[in-house]
Amino acid sequence: MPFSHNAFTFLKDLQQHNDRDWFKDNKPRYDEALADAKLFYQSILENLKQHDNIEKIKMFRIYRDVRFSKDKTPYNPHFAASFSRLGKELRGGYYLRVRPGESFLAGGFWEPNKEDLLRIRKEIEFNDLPIREIIAETKFKNIFGGKLEGSELKTAPKGFDKEHPAIDLIRKKGYIAVRNFTDKEVLSDDFLDQIDNSFRTLRPFFDYMSEVLTTNLNGESIL
Repeated sequence: MPFSHNAFTFLKDLQQHNDRDWFKDNKPRYDEALADAKLFYQSILENLKQHDNIEKIKMFRIYRDVRFSKDKTPYNPHFAASFSRLGKELRGGYYLRVRPGESFLAGGFWEPNKEDLLRIRKEIEFNDLPIREIIAETKFKNIFGGKLEGSELKTAPKGFDKEHPAIDLIRKKGYIAVRNFTDKEVLSDDFLDQIDNSFRTLRPFFDYMSEVLTTNLNGESIL
């Protein structure tokens, strides 16, 4: 199932005419594109429910908050949504953005709270082999490049040894796997399947993180 060609064309046009007058004149096109996008994201959700426990979906607004931005264009020329996994039991979530020339999906932990972040770092400090084996797995490497994205500190977090062998993972502030898509892939018949296959590939990573975040360093449940 491809992403809606009409919605994609609308986004391309919006990139070229990102102003309020054009948007006002093309509001019916936007309403139709949004409806198509919602149906597509709903299909993603239905697929996710077949192999994960999703708590909620959030579609992001096309309207930009430009108050504190140098970029004053009023609209985001993309459709995007996040899918949150079941609360404290599972944690983490999935994300897809469709934007001509810059489409991608992601999964993981964008900005974990300080308690969760410390727990993840402590686990990796104790033993980084399990997470390295997960991201080095062939399918994960083929889809996500065998690495985790996310902002990171320039040096070690407070209380951690900057010479630790796993400092490359410990200094991260988020743990995210990312896959980029070309416009041709977005409009291909198997785009929906590619999204679901990518999200399924994240399951060992999520299972690892869920276990870490629901236990203490002794492996005892904290739920």
